Amino acid sequence: MTADGADLDYGSIGALLSALHARKISASELLEHTIARIEALDGPINSIIVRDFDRAREAARAADAALGRGGRLPLLGIPVTLKEPFNVAGLPTTWGFPHFRDFQPADDALVVSRLKAAGAIILGKTNIPIGLRDFQSYNEIHGTTNNPWDLGRSPGGSSGGSGAALAAGFGPLSIGSDIGGSIRVPAHFCGVFGHKPSLGLVPLRGYSLPPALPVPGQGDLAVVGPMARTASDLALSLDVIAGPDETRDGIGYRLALPAPRHNDLKDYRILVVDTHPLMPTGDAVRSAIGRLAQRLERSGARVARSSTSLPDLAESARLYMKLLNGARSPRLTPAALAEAQGVAAALAPDDRSLQAERARGWGMNHREWLAADAARLQLQQKWYQLFRDFDAVIYPAAAVPAFPQDQSEPFDARQLDIDGKLHPYADACFIWADPASTCGLPATAVPIERTPTGLPIGVQIIGPYLEDHTPIALAGLIEREFGGFVPPPSLLAM
Repeated sequence: MTADGADLDYGSIGALLSALHARKISASELLEHTIARIEALDGPINSIIVRDFDRAREAARAADAALGRGGRLPLLGIPVTLKEPFNVAGLPTTWGFPHFRDFQPADDALVVSRLKAAGAIILGKTNIPIGLRDFQSYNEIHGTTNNPWDLGRSPGGSSGGSGAALAAGFGPLSIGSDIGGSIRVPAHFCGVFGHKPSLGLVPLRGYSLPPALPVPGQGDLAVVGPMARTASDLALSLDVIAGPDETRDGIGYRLALPAPRHNDLKDYRILVVDTHPLMPTGDAVRSAIGRLAQRLERSGARVARSSTSLPDLAESARLYMKLLNGARSPRLTPAALAEAQGVAAALAPDDRSLQAERARGWGMNHREWLAADAARLQLQQKWYQLFRDFDAVIYPAAAVPAFPQDQSEPFDARQLDIDGKLHPYADACFIWADPASTCGLPATAVPIERTPTGLPIGVQIIGPYLEDHTPIALAGLIEREFGGFVPPPSLLAM
């Protein structure tokens, strides 16, 4: 801490900026404190796997000079980390694939450029699963990232390194990505905040497979967004990175997000959904959501536990599984894609299992994708109607808290234990990303409590399309009224 009590390990961006502006600490001192903490604690966690400390020190000195001149940028002097797939000139971008080990892009991703323009100091990159295809974060190049709350458990994926870094106190902000819950699940597992933006709100230029292939799902499901330890930091950082790509949409469009629908908890109309027709919700998560609903009601919010306006979650999940694997199919080799198409062709027409829909996604042609997209448009219209009656939907981020690491192969043979019963791992994990991913809706992950054994539990708050500040604001009110991020006890005294 600084002399005036500012928490350099777990302080918010706002608190750290106040200390910097008051000259209680310099950007260089803040950076060195953060680097020292990473070097002391990240060994067993293994979250920040690409470190750019020398250039960060140069940027901190430049930030101190700017602060000395009275500079006041949104992130001036703030240390920030990035998920590994974001291009940073001079740093490797691999997506966890060994054959990209030596690739270094020539240019920064657009999001990275916006962070730097706002004064952020880039510390380095955080770990991921290979190809971003898991709810754990490990790969052959950088090894395994562990959850700071329990080193034997997953921090989530695919932005697991970012979630772990935030929980460990390695800077107040990390930028992740989400196509299948990859921001929301790590936030839930690590007890931090995360925001999956509305589809298209934050540009993806420079978030791409090496050397410069289009990112799977670009313009379809994939988004990039902030992870932090407070809701206010999500709002601040989203305003920095959001907006049209100046080389494309920015020619004719400008960003004008609406303010939150309400500023007081008592004014919110909230639908709470804690079950799914195709997959159970673990008791720890469902009970925590129930207690949150009761607290919200006692605070004056109007809470409903069912609605005839809610779209069919089973049909939505089946559609999502098809769209997800269709979006991810460019990552397959030609031989693997041919094999996937063969599996899809052999399916019985009446097989509506999630595994079957995922297989159909691998093999979709353009006509089939158009049919799936038409079905999605109908779902989007139903959500639009629902949000005329409600301001937000509270929904599980995952069925269970952080689970033990499981790197067994083949991936599709894994199973997840939900209250003593085993379920297909991929289905049990991916299903909760729908409907926010399928319909491009904003969703904010917020920590709400911990299990009796001390693991974090969070929820996602789904909001109306392009009304991102509404779920973030509700997350902030929940944080203020009921408590938000709490550091892992084992790291508090470090």
